[in-house]
Amino acid sequence: MISRRSVMVGAALGMAGCAAETPQYIGPDVTRIQVFKEQRTLQLLNQDLLLRAYNFELGFAPSGHKEREGDGRTPEGAYRIDRRNPNSSFYLSLGISYPNANDIANARALGVPPGGDIFIHGTPTRALGVKDWTWGCIAVQNEEMDEIYAMVQTGTQIFIYA
Repeated sequence: MISRRSVMVGAALGMAGCAAETPQYIGPDVTRIQVFKEQRTLQLLNQDLLLRAYNFELGFAPSGHKEREGDGRTPEGAYRIDRRNPNSSFYLSLGISYPNANDIANARALGVPPGGDIFIHGTPTRALGVKDWTWGCIAVQNEEMDEIYAMVQTGTQIFIYA
């Protein structure tokens, strides 16, 4: 017969197992993200202190600032992390606040839609080892996305450079 204590211990162990899947971070706040497209380096910083750095893949046309929907480019400029998606099709994802008012105005002047849904996200199996495969997002390895997702909060500034 199973005792009440055995059920409680089993439940606690089961909960601990589930908690391990939820990314956790204890450390200095990430106050800024810097993305250097040409160097393929994403940095998480607390003020001027570098906390972590990652390599990444970009869109299929990585050079230049995103101008329109479907151009395969990643925007350049100052944005914010504006949403978190724990159920992303690309593992986990953090939304970037593109397009901003300037992006919309520039696209309107060109007579094209600006696009949107730009994220930092993980990498599906089918894209492992593929160079610059996204539609304009920043793709890191899933294990790295665990760390980034745990460390970065909504509202964090992100600066994307050429």
